[in-house]
Amino acid sequence: MLSIGCDHAGLSLKLAIKAALEADGHAVDDLGTNGSESVDYPDFARRVCDAVVSGRSTFGILVCGSGIGMAMTANRQAGIRAAVLHDTTEARLTRAHNNANVACFGARTVGVETALDALRAFLGTAFEGGRHERRVAKIEAGVA
Repeated sequence: MLSIGCDHAGLSLKLAIKAALEADGHAVDDLGTNGSESVDYPDFARRVCDAVVSGRSTFGILVCGSGIGMAMTANRQAGIRAAVLHDTTEARLTRAHNNANVACFGARTVGVETALDALRAFLGTAFEGGRHERRVAKIEAGVA
C-alpha cells in the first residue's frame, strides 16, 4: 500500500501520480486534499506519515507547490525520512543510502513524467544497508 497526500497546489500532480500508480498495479490510499480550496499542507503530510509509521503503508508520497514544506513537515515525525525528488538519481540515492520512506514532489518545480520516473526509481530501489545503516540510525536518534 502507498499513501499519497497533497495540498491545493499539488492536487493536479497528485491525481496524475495516483492514476499512474494504480495503472501500474499499486494500491493507493489517497489521504487528500481533493479540492482546489486553500488548505494547510502540514495536515496532509501528517496523515501520510502516520500511515507510513503505523505500517499501514510501505511508502508515502507528498505533493505541494515546491515539495519543500511537505518534506520539512514530514521529517519532524519520528520514523520518517522524506526527500524532495527532482530526478531518478536523487530517487535511487535517497532509497539506497538514506532508506527514505516518503517521496516529496513540487508541482511547480517538476513535470508529471519526471515525477513519475523519479517515483518509479524510488519504489524500485532497495536500501543498501551496510555502512549506511549506522548513518540512518544516527538520523533516527537525532544525532547531529
